[in-house]
Amino acid sequence: MASSIGNEKSVNPVLRISQLDALELNKALEQLVWSQFTSCFHGFKPGVLAHFEPEVKAFLWLILWRFTVYSKNATVGQAILNIQYKNNLSQTEKYQPLSKHQKLWYLILTVGGRWLEERCYDLFSNRQLQSFCKIKRYINFGAGLLKLCGLLNFLIFLQKGTYATLTERILGIRSVFCKPQSVRQVGFEYMNRELLWHGFAEFLIYLLPLINVQKLKLKISSWCLPIAGLSNSENTLAAHCKECSLCGEWPTMPHTIGCSHVFCYYCIKSNYLFDMYFTCPKCGSEVHSLQPLKHKIEMTELHA
Repeated sequence: MASSIGNEKSVNPVLRISQLDALELNKALEQLVWSQFTSCFHGFKPGVLAHFEPEVKAFLWLILWRFTVYSKNATVGQAILNIQYKNNLSQTEKYQPLSKHQKLWYLILTVGGRWLEERCYDLFSNRQLQSFCKIKRYINFGAGLLKLCGLLNFLIFLQKGTYATLTERILGIRSVFCKPQSVRQVGFEYMNRELLWHGFAEFLIYLLPLINVQKLKLKISSWCLPIAGLSNSENTLAAHCKECSLCGEWPTMPHTIGCSHVFCYYCIKSNYLFDMYFTCPKCGSEVHSLQPLKHKIEMTELHA
């Protein structure tokens, strides 16, 4: 790959968004590798990796570095996006692979830096000696200074489009395309469909809690099935109080709300607690008072 690219006259610069996407893909891969590795120890005693977590992570990132940057001059995220690191310290515009010193320093600054940060935090977190407190302050000052430099580097990257990370700027390694990029044909049909669906889903999530679905359902049922339009058998059941106006079954602990219809106690109580403006689905009467039925209903009358 390097020899074939080296024969080209020049290299193609990488878009800013592609470099940022490569960094995000690298982070996602590291999280995936770590989660898969820790899942192997679910059957062990909890906290078995807690004391050696920085070293285990450093070992895993060392393996990733060996088969990505060291062997292919590109991270996993860059390889997916057809990007490769170029030795920008050389004066030629032709592609030059990274030197061994650049690769080793990349390992030290990335893997070694993260290991040192995590291990120093564990080392000085519970130390109360004066000497340790001074060292901890120096380390915190150095970490803050590095983060400030990283922020300045990112602002420069947004302006010029090169060296997305501070490590790349220090080592003089630059992201370039492995192959010349053809004209990209972007299809927006899928994107428009996804945006429309997500917008509609968010609208429903916001709107549905504001709608009293139960009251709307009862109102529609009262319109579609008015008491005058019921069949003779249904009128007979309603008149003899042998059917709950909500569930349609034999009323359990029958109660009334002030109209001529009967409800199960749990049906009317749950609906009234859910909606204080509950109305009868048969006649539309509001709940005046929840009273038990005065006369007794025999189950045998239903089969007669």
